[in-house]
Amino acid sequence: MTPDHDRARGPGGRTGLSDLLRGHRLAVGLTQAELAGRAGVGVRTVRDLERGRATRPQRTTVDLLADALGLSGDERREFVDTARPPASRLPAAGAAADDPPVALPQPVPLLGRERDVAEVSGLLDAYPVVSLVGLAGVGKTALAVTVAHAVAARHPAGVAGVLVGEGSDATDVLAASASMFGVNRLADLSCRIGDRRALLLVDAVDRAPDAVAEALRVLTAAVPALRVLVTGRRPAGLPGELVRPVAPLDVPPAGVEPADRADLDRWPAAALFAARLAQARREPPTPAELPALAALVRRLGGLPLAIELMAARGRILDVTELLDRYGDRVLDLTGVRPGWEPADPSAGTVTLRDAVATSYHLLATADRAALRRLSAFRNRWSVELAEELLADGGRRWDAAPMLDRLRELGLLSVRGTGPFRFRLLDAVRDFAAEQADADGETARIRMRHAAVIAGLVHRTAPGLVGAQMPGAVHALDEATSDITAALAYAAEHAPETALLLAASLPRWWRLRGRDVSGRRRLRRLLADPRTAGARPTLRAWAMLGAARLAAEHGAGAEELPAARAALAVFAEAGDVTGELSARSVLCALLLGLGAHDEAREQAESALASATRHHRVREMAVAQAHLTWHDVREGRLAGARR
Repeated sequence: MTPDHDRARGPGGRTGLSDLLRGHRLAVGLTQAELAGRAGVGVRTVRDLERGRATRPQRTTVDLLADALGLSGDERREFVDTARPPASRLPAAGAAADDPPVALPQPVPLLGRERDVAEVSGLLDAYPVVSLVGLAGVGKTALAVTVAHAVAARHPAGVAGVLVGEGSDATDVLAASASMFGVNRLADLSCRIGDRRALLLVDAVDRAPDAVAEALRVLTAAVPALRVLVTGRRPAGLPGELVRPVAPLDVPPAGVEPADRADLDRWPAAALFAARLAQARREPPTPAELPALAALVRRLGGLPLAIELMAARGRILDVTELLDRYGDRVLDLTGVRPGWEPADPSAGTVTLRDAVATSYHLLATADRAALRRLSAFRNRWSVELAEELLADGGRRWDAAPMLDRLRELGLLSVRGTGPFRFRLLDAVRDFAAEQADADGETARIRMRHAAVIAGLVHRTAPGLVGAQMPGAVHALDEATSDITAALAYAAEHAPETALLLAASLPRWWRLRGRDVSGRRRLRRLLADPRTAGARPTLRAWAMLGAARLAAEHGAGAEELPAARAALAVFAEAGDVTGELSARSVLCALLLGLGAHDEAREQAESALASATRHHRVREMAVAQAHLTWHDVREGRLAGARR
């Protein structure tokens, strides 16, 4: 059983039956369609058998194919025995179990899945049904086959797998499951397995979910010792089922530049890309290509299907060219899944958009709408931010159940322990944004996103001074890409929102060395005629922010009038916090311009106001300013303050 990109393949990519059938077909000069027509079976059946996706076809199918191929004598016996191994290969109940039979392909090497293998292996001891769920191409079946081989010794009655076909019913699934253990009826299966443990791998459950669920209810009731490992894009939906999402491979974090190939290989997604690239070209990635490789696998979201499709293009393009050409349109990646019949490539063509679309359409209408809104986030976000965005200005509701459904389908990544631990996979976010655009929702979603981020920044900015500063800086660092996106959109479509957002950021910009770009942005927003009617105190904070940043790069003289104007606005409005901040900024500007006496006057006024309003931190800041004046003038007694 080796369906689709993420299905495990045996040595050489095919089972013995697949090689044998293809060889006989080519020997008589038939195409897959011609053989299917002559045998009276579906062309999908022939294709699946040649791909190794069906390891034990029905005896009637085998005979029909043998007749169509004109096989007889030893050739026919070999073909039938390969397609339908004698049941004696599977031991009866009570037989020696030192070497339990495993009717599955050999596992392929997995990168970065060691923890997954260990966790799923342990879950099979605790739950009768474990479902591995995720996007197409994420590696569900490869993981399942590896786990099945790893736990084979704990299942002495045997390990087998069935592939669910399109349109299968419960009878088909039950018959296939029984036949894989060498019996024809469910009652015989119960007798054969007895009270010994056995493992059944059911692949591609989403092709016939209702039929699989019904069949597995019957199986687990009739054979209590049977454990079932399911793979699909959604759970089987059984009582007692444990759903275990399969996440994409880990990618190098943003900002991490690999120093060499060994450093790059610490990240499984990058190691997989390099391994697949080696199959497309002889030369390994050059040192100059490593940064582009890290950026590319980040853009691909660590999804193995996307990595394989992209690496295949390495035959004619280097990694930097791949990033430049395809980095902004990964959903359009198109390729032929490994194992598809070369003579019929169109049947195996797949795009990353197709893979995401299938999981998207499994969602309920409300969950699709939520996913489209969540696509506005550019990086990781918290549950609280998600709820604020989804409320869209109305009543907030508990988003946790919906997020859990997205996680179960493999659409949502949950990493880390802090509040900012949720993230849509890049391909999922891009697809959901496309759907939002097609539905005419983009403008409203982006506007709401800008308002939510402005609120986050406005709430966080006061913590940029004092003991809370490390936490506040970290929170804004986590939201950097969302802040940038929100500012860019709001500056064009909602300048007052952009002004509110930008006016809260100068301290963070200064700490992160963005004083020049931050000041430029504030000046543009203040000059925008659409912000002329904004609250005077909001404009005053923006002017003060530009002045604060100007002091960092010697442009204080340009912003001195604006700082004085901001002080006047705060004083008139009775805004003590604004007044004290304005006087502190004026102290710094005036000192830089050599206006020491006026700077001292501002510090003394600040100290008096802070003392009057019991503002301890501002008192300390004013005292610090006055201390420098005392030192400059040689008044050491005063400097001891």
